[in-house]
Order: sequence, then structure tokens, then C-alpha cells
Amino acid sequence: MEGSVLVGVAVALLVPFAGNTLGAALVFLLRRGMSERLSKALAGFAAGVMMAASVWSLIIPALEASEGLPVPGWLPAAVGFLAGMLLLLAVDHFTPHLHAGATEPEGPTSALKKSTMMLFALAIHNLPEGMAVGVVLAGFLAGDPMISLASVVALSVGIAIQNVPEGAIVSLPLVGNGLSRPRAFAAGTLCGAVEPAGAMLMVAITGLATPILPYVLAFAAGAMMYVVVEELIPQTQQGRHTNIGTVGVAAGFVLMMVLDVALG
Repeated sequence: MEGSVLVGVAVALLVPFAGNTLGAALVFLLRRGMSERLSKALAGFAAGVMMAASVWSLIIPALEASEGLPVPGWLPAAVGFLAGMLLLLAVDHFTPHLHAGATEPEGPTSALKKSTMMLFALAIHNLPEGMAVGVVLAGFLAGDPMISLASVVALSVGIAIQNVPEGAIVSLPLVGNGLSRPRAFAAGTLCGAVEPAGAMLMVAITGLATPILPYVLAFAAGAMMYVVVEELIPQTQQGRHTNIGTVGVAAGFVLMMVLDVALG
């Protein structure tokens, strides 16, 4: 058991971070930047992965973990989901940030550089993904029968796969906003460190009281769905080639669903 625990911790902390690093490294390969079609396809793919992960890796386990609690079975999932959405809404509202392709920053007025605000946007993206992996890891470490090592691996691999295009989508524009390619890569990689930090935070919180596991599972799902609805889906539906973004959503959703069902 001890060996599987070490494997689970290593996979949950390192694999998604590696995916983000690989995506940031694309600044060295895509010398001419990213086309609109590719950007929409990758954003849609990332959205599809996060949507499927929210359902199969988080909401369904939250409902299963609620069985036997002295509350209606749907309550922890509903409360946790809404709390996750509200947290990301607050972070989005009070943090100055600039999304890739946008001309106007969001959040409070700030004198920060565009490149810095773009890094904040990446950090906002990465936080709920780290939280999602962390809470599934916490369930595994707590011995929850509904969450296995395979579940941790499936979610970690799925998040890592979608981190590749997401890291590229955000890191590449940094080159056009005052950063050299090595610095854009370093900045994108550094932002990826938000994920293992978020994962460890969820492990710590859940470890304080195992009965809150279903709430925290749904909380992570709500946080991820906020990013999908607020940022990724709108990116795929602006301007031309919107169908490519829709195809990307379908591909990402199916891939993550298959990973979770086959491995989890």
C-alpha cells in the first residue's frame, strides 16, 4: 500500500505539471505563433477534457461518497459545486488578468504589464485543475472505496494532456508582449507550479475532515466548470472557425471519459 501511495502522490503532483511544461516549451517550436484554427481547436479540446473530468472524476464520486451521510445525497454535490463556481468568480473579479487574444484586461484596474496579467490568467486556469487532482488524491489517501489509484492516474493524465495546449495557448502570446522565448517558457512553467500547490492544499483540507470529501470533490468540479464556461468555450465561439472549437470539445470530452472509465 505504501508503494501505491507514493506512486499516487508522484503522479498527481508531477504529471499535470509536466504537461504544462511541455505546452510552454512549444514557444520554441511554433516560431510563427499559433493559427486561429489551431487555437480554437486546442481551447475546445481543453474545455472538453475539463467538462468530462468534472462529471466522471468529481461529480459522480461526490454523489457516491455522499451515501450514508445524514443529509440528502444530492446536497454535498450541489453545495460544493456552487461554492467552487463562486470562488473562481471572486478570484476572476478581484485579480487583474488578461486572457490570450483579449485587448482589455479584466478585474480591478492595475498598472501591471500585459505579460504579468497574462500570467495571472494562466494561474487562474491552473488552480482549479490542481485542486481537482488534489481532491481525488485525497480521497485515495483516505481509503475511499470509490477512488482508486487508477482514478488518480486517469485524472492526472487527462489534465496533463489538456495542459499541453493550454500551456501553449497562454505562453505563446507572451512572446509578443515583451518576453523572449526562454523567459516566456520559464514564466509559463512557473505558472504551472500553481497546480501541485493547489493539489496539496486540497489534500490538506480534506485530511482535516474526511466527511467533507464529497463537498470538496464537487467544489473542484465547480471551479473547473467556471473556467470552461467563462473562458474556454467563449474563446472557441468568437470570430470564424467556431465549428473547429466544437469538434475540439467533443474530442477532449470523449478522451477524458474513456480515460476515466477505462482506468478508473
